[in-house]
Order: sequence, then C-alpha cells, then structure tokens
Amino acid sequence: MKRWITPFVLLLLLVSPFFASVASANDFSNHQMKEELTFWVNKGVIQTDAKGNVYPNRAVTRGEFASYLARSLSLPVSTKYTFKDLKANQSRTIEIQNAAGAGILSGYPDGTFKANQQITRQQMAGMISKAFRHLNVPVNSTVVQFKDSKKISPNFVGAVSAASNLKIIRGDNGYFKPTSNATIAHASAFLYRMFAVTDQGGSPTPVPPTVGNENPKVHKVSSISNSQLNVTNDSYLSFADALAAYNATSVIQTISINNKIIKMKSGQLFAAENPKQYTSLYSDTALKNEVTYVQKGHELEYIGSSEERVVVGVGGYTYYAKHAEVDLVPTQLSKGASYYIVNNDGLLVHYPYYRTYDAKSRQYSGRYTDYTVGPASPAMKKGQTYTSNDGVHFKEKGSSQVVTYYPYFQFQSVRQPSSYSAADLNRFIAYALDARQKTGIARYKNASTKSKLIGLGTYAKKMEELHNVNAMFIIATAIHESDYGMSANAQTKNNIFGIRVFDSSPDKGEYYQNPTKSIDAFITRYINLNYANPFGAYANGAAPGNKAVGFNMKYASDPFWGSKIAGHMWRIDQFLGQKDANQAELAFISYSGSTDVNIRTSPTSKQNNNILFAYKAKNPGELSAFGYPIVIVDRAKDEDGYTWYKVFADTNPEFKSPTQRYGWIHSDLVTLVK
Repeated sequence: MKRWITPFVLLLLLVSPFFASVASANDFSNHQMKEELTFWVNKGVIQTDAKGNVYPNRAVTRGEFASYLARSLSLPVSTKYTFKDLKANQSRTIEIQNAAGAGILSGYPDGTFKANQQITRQQMAGMISKAFRHLNVPVNSTVVQFKDSKKISPNFVGAVSAASNLKIIRGDNGYFKPTSNATIAHASAFLYRMFAVTDQGGSPTPVPPTVGNENPKVHKVSSISNSQLNVTNDSYLSFADALAAYNATSVIQTISINNKIIKMKSGQLFAAENPKQYTSLYSDTALKNEVTYVQKGHELEYIGSSEERVVVGVGGYTYYAKHAEVDLVPTQLSKGASYYIVNNDGLLVHYPYYRTYDAKSRQYSGRYTDYTVGPASPAMKKGQTYTSNDGVHFKEKGSSQVVTYYPYFQFQSVRQPSSYSAADLNRFIAYALDARQKTGIARYKNASTKSKLIGLGTYAKKMEELHNVNAMFIIATAIHESDYGMSANAQTKNNIFGIRVFDSSPDKGEYYQNPTKSIDAFITRYINLNYANPFGAYANGAAPGNKAVGFNMKYASDPFWGSKIAGHMWRIDQFLGQKDANQAELAFISYSGSTDVNIRTSPTSKQNNNILFAYKAKNPGELSAFGYPIVIVDRAKDEDGYTWYKVFADTNPEFKSPTQRYGWIHSDLVTLVK
C-alpha cells in the first residue's frame, strides 16, 4: 500500500537510526562516508559479508541499488512486474519487483532488468526521483548547471535537476559525470542525503534566547557528552530551522521543545507517563486510526520523528504516536535495554526493561523483570544474548545473524483443543498453588486453600467443549491475570481475568458471583465475541500472539502479554507430560492483497456456496511474518491438482453448526511455520 507522507516524515523514515553502531573493524571504519555507511549497515539496508565488510569503493549495481531503495522504504510486496532475466523467489528478485511495483524502476524493452549491470549516476538520480514520486513528496527542478549537462540523457534531465537542487547528488568540480558508475559508498551517501529535504534552503537564522519562561514553540538543539545533554544557546522558531542545524553536524544529537526531546539521531523510545497510562499507536499520520496501544514504561523501536508525530516500529509494522505519549532517550543516555538470553537449560528467558517517571522526585528510573518464554530455538546458542521487538525475529547481540522462531503456544490457535483432562488441569493448579505458597512470599500465604483457581480445570474443560476455546489457554490466562487467583480483584470480586480493570484504574473491575462466572464473561463477551471470532471487532487471529497479530494486539496493553500467556501454557504442558507442545502444524495467512481471504467448507474455489467465512484483508507486515495464524490438520488436492489445507475454523461453534469446526484454504495463501 502506498504511503502518503509529508517531506518531513519522509526524512524521518529514511534517516533516524534505531540501533547503536555495531560496526567495529571493517573496511569502512575509516572511510570518508563512514557515517552514511554505518547508518545503512545498522538498518540492514546495506549488508555486510561474514567479516563485516561492504567494499565501499566497489561500483554498485542496478540490482543492489534497487534493493537499497526497497529496504530503506520498506516497500510492500509486489508481483505486478517481473523480469525474464531474474530468478523467481530470490530475495534480490523480490526486492526489485517490489521497487518496480512501486513505480521506482523499470526494465529494458526486451523484458530484462540487468541487475548485475553497474548503475550510472543519472540512473541513480532517476530512481531517487521516482522514490519521491512514490511517496507523494513534491520536488522542484531547476536548470541543470553542470559543465557536462549536455551529456545527461534527456530521460534523466528532470531527475538529475531535482536531485541536484535538493543537494542529494553533487557534482565534481562542476561536472556531473552522468554515465560514470557510482560506488556503494556513493549510494549510501545519496540515500542518506535524502533526509536533507526541507521546504526552505540555506542556513537557518537562530533567534535570541527567550528570557524567563521558555516559549514552548521555541526549538533547541543539543549535543551529548559524558552522559549529559548539552543544550546550545541557539533557539529556532521553526522545526525546519532546527532540523537544518541538526542535520548540519554530527555533533548535534537532539531537537527539543520545552525540554522535551522530539527528535534524536539514535536511541530508544518508551511509552510515556500520561493521563491514559498507555500510548496509542496509529496507522495514519493524522493520528486518527488507533491500531494498537502499549502500556506506559515499555520500550519500543524508534524509527524517526517530525514536529507533529513520532514514527514507531512494533512487530514489523510502522506506526505513529503523539509526542506527549512517548519519551525519547538518546543512545548516549541509555540506562538499559530489553534483551533475551538462552540459559543453560536451553530455555529462552526475556528481560524486558521498563522506564518510569516519579512525579514526586521528578526523576526517571529503570528496572528489569524476567519471565521464561519456553524452549529456545535449536538455532539459538546457550548463553547467547538476543534482541527482538516482536518475540519472533531474534538478532544475536554482536552479530548480524537473525534467528526466526515462533514460540509454539504463542501462535497456536485456541481452537485447537488441549489433550489434557479436567483432572490433569486441576492437578497442575494444585501443584502450582502449593509451589507459590512454599515461596514464603506474603501474597501467596495459604494459596493452596484461598486461591480462586482451585478446581477450575473442570469448568475450563467444560467451556472448551462448549465454546471451542482451549482449556489450557483459559487456565494460563487466569493464572497470568489473577496472579494465581490471589490478586485483590480475584479475592474480593471473583474476577480472575482482570475484566474492566484498566491501566488508569487498576483497583476497579467487575464483580462476579463466583470464578466460573468470570470464565463465562471472558469467553462469551471477549474471546468468542470480539477476538477469536473472525467477525469480531478486534479479530486479528485466534491465538495469544503479540502486538502484530492475535489477541495481544487489542486485548492487552502489555506488548508481551501473549508471550507470557504462552509461557504459562508451556509450563502446564511440561508438568503434565508434554503432550500438547508441537503437536499441530502452525502456519499463517501470508496473502497481502486488498481482498478478503475465504475459508471454505470444501477444497475447491469453483463453488460459490462453500464459503464458511472470510478473513478481512491483513497485510502480514514488512517482514511478511504476521498474517492470521492458523492450524493445519490435513491436506487435499482439488481436481486441478492444487493443494488445499484443512484448518481449524476460527468461527464460534454456534455460528453455523457445532460440526463446522474446520475449513479449507488454498495453500498459495499460506506460509508454513518451520
């Protein structure tokens, strides 16, 4: 889908780094374009070899530069155009096709692209010009003033003029050299200079500092040294002027208004203290369409910011947030960051880092918590530390290696029934409560006799049969939401799912006659009404999920809620004999088109009356990793030889009849989780 972006937002998407430099000894550490190369390497736009080298002085090819544009702009998947000299389904081919689909490039008349052909400076200008057009960013052309202007192909005069006018591509002693080949270093610089696009040219004129109370509309810029933010004496009346000063030197690290940082060159973003106690994330730059939200204090990915909004990365998606609802912390001032580690038992343990503000002391503080996700991927190393912003793509610390791993219970559909009996679940509950009581922690005193979870395995199993919601998921969620049935809301209100308990009013919540009534409300008013049911208001897949897919998108402000629920399910399964883990074949719907995806009652699309239900169109994200999660139980081929998957249907069992618990989907619309 095309992004409609103002010039300033474009700068932010292209420019703002969200990782500290990982480059050490490599072939560009002393290069004159080190800053630009390091930036794009850290963003994964320019990729290194095994030694961390990029060969900056090597001529860049048409295919490489097309890939740089596709990655830096996070272009949507497209198969609108194909080229006969490119091998299908290869990563470079996909990126070139994405750029072609966005109108940024085209091939030759014979249907080829010539990806290995060295790109010329004028061809590069052409692609950059089309990138601005794709983003709906206006650019102005002027008369080309280079000494060799007549050598520029008529097809590229406008593009060269625009790029030159914006100072993206510069001459060499007055010559443009349109047919000369550009190097990888040049490519990094040309992309990097795109952030210099502003509505005004020339140097900004500082205004005198204000006296007394600072005008909140006055912009300040700051450097950072010795873990201190050093505000300069210069003030700027407009963001554009402050941005020009910010871009003019690497010394300046932040722009702020009234002591609040609104832009930084690298760092962390945290959901801030605000009256709502959570941060809304929007899909549109106007900040109208809230897609999801995150509890205060949680760390998110900083992509960039303008004066009006902050660009946030969550789970492979780009969202926008209000400045008032986030805190920006430059890399040099960071006190901690979330991470994962694989312990000696091969378990993946998450250490989220929270940042909070104390209104009394007017000080920020940070703290770590931890929980066990479950078994780590076999591709992960014991003792190794990883980072991840979605709980699926884990980047090895100190390396560019990324492991993709979907923790099983986090993405298993709750329509998959548990193999454990009511007696099994009650046995685990009794064991867990006894273990909590033996910790000696005050809040678990007499847990084995006082907990509101005692004996609820029987009712959870009954609800699984009646409402088609996994009983182990019900118990795991109750454990998490009620602190093993010992929370104040559980003890005084029989509310074991935190129903109507909000971030802004944690002491409130609905009252129930007994805990089973709380289970009734959780399933009928939430899971089966709005979350698991594909016709529900918050339907994003029938699995615990994360902030990209599943219940976690809208049910909980904690971005790790789905991961924590899955961790409880894993512990239940471990205690009861490991009968449920990895028993189903997981997949997700990877179709990225604009039409709905049909689930049918039979493996054929030649009938119009066999549609059981349809999933609403959902883009699987920039990493194509988070479509609707499904569970495959069988396969079949239709009369044309195409493979179909039989899956658990997300619909409630009452929707058509209790027997319609399965549906069929064409395999071309699905990616298997491996």
